[in-house]
Parts: sequence; C-alpha cells; structure tokens
Amino acid sequence: MTMQPKPLLFEALDGISEKTISIHHDKLYTGYVAKENEISEKLYALREAGKFTDANQTYSELRALKDGETFASNGVYLHEGYFEILGGDGNPEGELADALIKKYGSMEIFQSYFSACGMAARGWTILVWDAHVSALRIINADAHNQGGVWGCIPLLVLDVYEHAYFIDFGSDRKAYIAAWWKNLDWKKIEATYQKAKQIAL
Repeated sequence: MTMQPKPLLFEALDGISEKTISIHHDKLYTGYVAKENEISEKLYALREAGKFTDANQTYSELRALKDGETFASNGVYLHEGYFEILGGDGNPEGELADALIKKYGSMEIFQSYFSACGMAARGWTILVWDAHVSALRIINADAHNQGGVWGCIPLLVLDVYEHAYFIDFGSDRKAYIAAWWKNLDWKKIEATYQKAKQIAL
C-alpha cells in the first residue's frame, strides 16, 4: 500500500496562519506519509528475505519497524482527521451537536471540558465514537500510538503538539484551542458521525 498526502481543502483560517498550516501539512504530515511508505517497504523486504527470525521484544529490526509503523500510520490518520474538519465557521449543528448537548448539558460545557482535556494532553485530544458501547467519549493521546482505544472512530481531532500553534501563539495553548473551535466545519464532522453511528462491535 502506498499512501499519498491528502491536499488541504480550505484556503484560510481565523487566527491560525497560513504559515503554520503550510509547515504543519506540507512538511510534518507529508513526512509521516513518506515514513509510513518507507516502513512498509522495509517490512516487505524483511518478510521477503526471511530476515525476521531474530525477532525480540527488547530490540530487533522487526520490533523497531513495527513500532515505527503504528507511530507513522497514526501520525498520518490523526493529522488527516485534524485537517479535514478545519475551514468552517465553527458553528455547531446537526445530530452530533444535539448528542453532545444531551451528554454534557450544553455545548459550552462540552467545549470547556474538551478544551481542558486539550490542555492536559501532550499530543492529541479526540472526540470519538466508541463502537463497542455505541457512545461518544473523549480520549487523550500523548503520542500517535499511545492513548488510543481500539474500536473508536475519531470525529473531532485536536492536535496540541507545539508545532500546531507555536508560530502563532507561542506557548499560549489555550488561545490556540479557542481559535481552533472557530474554524471547525461541523458539516464534515456530522457526516463522519453519521457513518460512525452505523458501526457497532
């Protein structure tokens, strides 16, 4: 499988500069795509050559590649989730907005709690649909391949690594998160929610 970087589908954001988005998408995200492809090629070569018999949980080439594989793949998928929901007017709408109000009491409470989770995370805060229990939940991930829950589908993806905001906001992550809310495209988020709700494990 060869991945290709997905292009950005919006032109401008409110409060998050073109420079930040360009570096974030064109260098960092595209780099994860390239590394995922490189790792896939190396795993294929390792299998074809039969050079995996020294597999070991402390260190082996296979272990290193498999660890890098999940880091790179999730780096691709999480960044795609992050970029794909930007470019809107930030106004919550649809069944998902209604479900969040029902679960948290109000959209303001949900956004406040989600933002606090973003302040507490080292890498990502994600609203997901948990297909095991057919419910919405918020998870934090300190790294691309740490903190995720299998069977959960990302709906609302917030990148809180410093590269996502340092150019525009310095160390003021709180201001960045406030700007992020203003740029969400809830129609796209709603479309993913509708698909996710059909999945039950």
